Amino acid sequence: MRYLSFKIIAACILLPPVLYILTAYLMERHFGTVYTEEIEAVYLGDARALLDGSARIQETIAENVDRYLKTRRLIPLGLEVVVTVTTQNGRILYPAAYDQAGFNRPPDSPTLTAQENFALLNEGLVVGVVTRFEHNRLLSNSFLGFYIFLAMAVFYAHFRRAVERINKEESSRRKEIDRLQDLERQNTIELEKLLKERSRLKSEFDGLKNKLATEKSKALRNEDELIDEIDLLERKLNENLSLQNAQQEEILKLQESLQQIQKGQRKNRKQKVKAEENTRKRFQTLYKHIAINDRAISGFVGLGEELKLKAEEVIHQLNEDANLVPIKRKVFGGKGQVTVLEVIFGYKGRLYFRNTEDRRVEILAIGTKNTQDRELEFLAGL
Repeated sequence: MRYLSFKIIAACILLPPVLYILTAYLMERHFGTVYTEEIEAVYLGDARALLDGSARIQETIAENVDRYLKTRRLIPLGLEVVVTVTTQNGRILYPAAYDQAGFNRPPDSPTLTAQENFALLNEGLVVGVVTRFEHNRLLSNSFLGFYIFLAMAVFYAHFRRAVERINKEESSRRKEIDRLQDLERQNTIELEKLLKERSRLKSEFDGLKNKLATEKSKALRNEDELIDEIDLLERKLNENLSLQNAQQEEILKLQESLQQIQKGQRKNRKQKVKAEENTRKRFQTLYKHIAINDRAISGFVGLGEELKLKAEEVIHQLNEDANLVPIKRKVFGGKGQVTVLEVIFGYKGRLYFRNTEDRRVEILAIGTKNTQDRELEFLAGL
C-alpha cells in the first residue's frame, strides 16, 4: 500500500513506550520535588511540643510524615514514595525501623526529652524523598493504555486517509474505464450502421441481379451492356466494401489518436500550470511595483519566446516608470470605469494595464492580435 507511511507506522509503534518512559521520569522528578517541599513544611508539626518535651522528635516526625503520605492519592495508584529524615551527622530519625531501640526504651522525663529534641534540631535535619513510578499498577497502566489508544487513533486516522485516497484513485480509474467503454459502444454502433449499410447494398445488388435476369428473358438486350452494368454494380459493391474497410481503419486510428490527444492534453495542462506558477513567482520577485493578474500570467505563458522577451521589456518599463511606456490607445475610460491602456510590443503583442488607486500599475491581460477579441471581452467584464 503505497499510501501508508512507514514513518507514521513506526512512530505509532515506538511513541507509546517512549512517552510512557518519559512520563515516568517526569512524574518521579516533579512529585519528588513537590513532596519534598510539602513534607519539609509539615514533618515537624508544632515545634513547641518538641521544645517543652511533651513529644519525642522521632515520634512526631513519624506521625506527621505517615499522616501526610496517607493523604496522597497517587501513592495507592502506583507512585512509590520513600521518605527519610536524618540529621546532618547522619543519624536516621525516620523511618522508625532504623531506630527501633529508641522507640522501645522507657519514657524519659520531659526535660530530657526536650534536651534531646533541642540537640537534634541544632544538628540540623535533612529530608530526603525518593519517588518511583511503579510498573503494572493502575497509574502506570492508565498512562500506557492512553498512549497506546492515542497511537492507535493516529494509525487509524492515517489508515482511513490512505483508504480514502485509494478509493478516490479507484473511482477516477473507473470513470476513465467507463468513458473508454462509452467510446467503444459508440464505435460499435457506427460499425453496426456500416454493416447494415453493407447488407442493404448487397440486397440491392442481389435485387438488381434478379431484375437483370428477368429483364434479360423479357427483352433482347445487348450482352455487352448487361456485362458492363454488372461490372458497374460489382465495382460499386467493391468500392462500398473498400469504403467500409477504410472507415473501420479510420475509426481505429481515431480511437488511437483520441487516446494520444487526451494524454497530451493532460500533460500540457500540467506543464502550463507549472509554467504559470514559476512565472508568477519570478514576476513577484523581480517586479515589486506592479501587480499582475492571473489572466496576464496565463497569456504571457502562451506567447512565443520572442514575444515573451518583448513583453517582459514592457513589464520591466512599467515596473520602473509607467510614464515612459508608449500607449497605443485607451480601451475603456467612461464614467464610473477605470481607464484601461493598451500597449503594443513585438508588432503582434498586446498588453493591457490600468493605474490603481494606490498609484501602482496592474497588468490585466497579455496576448496577441489574434486573441485581442477575447482580451477585450475579459476587460469588459471587470
